[in-house]
Amino acid sequence: MNQAYFSPGPDCRIAIEQAMETAVDELLICVFTISDDRLSDAIMTAHRNGLTVRVISDNDKMYDRGSDVGRLSQAGVNVRIDLSPEHMHHKFMIIDGRTVMTGSYNWTRSAETRNEENLISVDDPQLAIRFTEEFERIWNLSEPANT
Repeated sequence: MNQAYFSPGPDCRIAIEQAMETAVDELLICVFTISDDRLSDAIMTAHRNGLTVRVISDNDKMYDRGSDVGRLSQAGVNVRIDLSPEHMHHKFMIIDGRTVMTGSYNWTRSAETRNEENLISVDDPQLAIRFTEEFERIWNLSEPANT
C-alpha cells in the first residue's frame, strides 16, 4: 500500500520503524545521516533478528556529533561510507526488494521535532529495482565505515 507521512511529529519515524519490524529478508538503507537513536536501535534490532541489513551514509556526516554510524558498525551492521566529492544526500530505504520509503525526511531528531519533512512509502517492485540499482552503484564506490 502506498502512503504519505509528514513531520513535524512522529509519523515518519514510526512508519520507518514499522517497516523495519515487518521486513522479512532485507533492508537497504541509504541516508545522508543517522542520528535518531530510535531509528538506529530499530536497525540494530533488524540486524540481530537475522535480516540482511546494509547501510550507506555520507562521509562528511559520519563524525558529526550524535551520529550513530560508528555505533551501527560496531554492532556488526554492514555500513559503508560514500567517498564521492559530492554529498550523498539520499534518504531512502528498500524493504525486501519491493517497497521503497523515500522523501526529504532526515533520520534525525530535529526532522521529527522541528522540520517540515515528508516520507512516502511505495509498494512497487519495479521502483524498488531502480532504487536498488542506485544503492548498489553507491555501495560499490564506498568503503566500510571505520569502527
